[in-house]
Amino acid sequence: MLGANVHQTAHKQYAATPPMGWNSWDCYGASVTEEEVLGNARYMAEHLKPFGWEYVVVDIQWYEPGAHSSAYRPFVPLEMDGYSRLIPAVNRFPSSAGGKGFKPLADIIHGMGLKFGIHIMRGISRQAVHSNTPVLGTDRGARDIASNNICPWNSDMYGINPAAEGAQAYYDSLFRLYAEWEVDFVKVDDIAASRLYHIHHREIEMIRTAMDRSGRPMVLSLSPGAAPLEYGGLLTANANMWRMTDDFWDVWPLLKDMFGRCEQWYPFVGGGSWPDCDMLPLGHIGLRSVDGGASERLTRFTQDEQRTMMTLWSLFRSPLMFGGELRDNDAWTLSLLTNEEVLAAHRDGRGARPLYRQGNRTVWTSRAPDGGVYVALFNLGDEPAEVGVGLAELGLAGARQARDLWERRSLGRVEGLQFVLPPHGSRLVKLEPEG
Repeated sequence: MLGANVHQTAHKQYAATPPMGWNSWDCYGASVTEEEVLGNARYMAEHLKPFGWEYVVVDIQWYEPGAHSSAYRPFVPLEMDGYSRLIPAVNRFPSSAGGKGFKPLADIIHGMGLKFGIHIMRGISRQAVHSNTPVLGTDRGARDIASNNICPWNSDMYGINPAAEGAQAYYDSLFRLYAEWEVDFVKVDDIAASRLYHIHHREIEMIRTAMDRSGRPMVLSLSPGAAPLEYGGLLTANANMWRMTDDFWDVWPLLKDMFGRCEQWYPFVGGGSWPDCDMLPLGHIGLRSVDGGASERLTRFTQDEQRTMMTLWSLFRSPLMFGGELRDNDAWTLSLLTNEEVLAAHRDGRGARPLYRQGNRTVWTSRAPDGGVYVALFNLGDEPAEVGVGLAELGLAGARQARDLWERRSLGRVEGLQFVLPPHGSRLVKLEPEG
């Protein structure tokens, strides 16, 4: 529980259920434009909003005028205001011209009934440090608060020295600016993994303080993973969601590995705190991204693997952040995002836990608010396999009515569940309450 502050609980209400939305990274890397953000927002408002999808998140380097993919251009000029704070690149986000920042874009997205989010890097920009530009709220400059704990994969930032006078003022000024832009969600990168946790835990607390002082409700998401399990108390006390993994892509070994991560983190799920399995690399991805071992493509996951991913993410109650170009969704992809019965397990399920894991057979369960029980059965192997569970193993006496949630059909009254599942396949069943 190192660093946990039990008094910091107000932010929990900002994400009472796991956040659901779209993030630009999987399809556009660092290069998304305002037009592309708005196109995906319009699709969400029309097709997904009734099902609980609401966040539209602009990922990394919105301040880099020349960004063209997920390949970072080292040491290039960035857009910055007079107080060492990065601002949107006007050529990519024309509504930000004249110092308006993201406020006009946020206004449009809010007008659709949606919420707006941004990605930021931990620390302060290199160019601010090199020029020693002012920091709002202190007589210290950027160089006075910087530290050489830099990100190993992106050259934009220096770290912050948490002990430096003016360091908290810098973070306060950042989140005051984001409040003025009416940002609803902030993903902070290079801060959740264990590489420099003796420093990062201080910055996580500084960011929490700055967000609280901003006066605006904002969801705090921390990346990348894997976050260290021993810091679960700190993460729960300060963030709404945090990554359990490095970047997740559309290959089976990463999906299979996620089961082990969920088995570690499930006790931390709930109450406004959500261990994060990362984005859903579904549909049309890689438009301008060179990450994930492939270029522009439809997801490499099979349909069985796609359902397995959605089943695990939903029962575990991970945040759901879609990574593909929404406007290119086919009927199958849209069906994964609009199944009300599956999404009810995600929104309202409680007490998700692994019931057993035997080799490549595993079963998870959670409770429904009406007294029903959700059961997810998975075959993680490369050959068909029979996976089952008796109702007594679930603590249920007697038979129950069962419903297959993905197929939207009744299975009748059962005393147990037994399925032959295809390779990498799954079933999600609700056992109805008695009576």
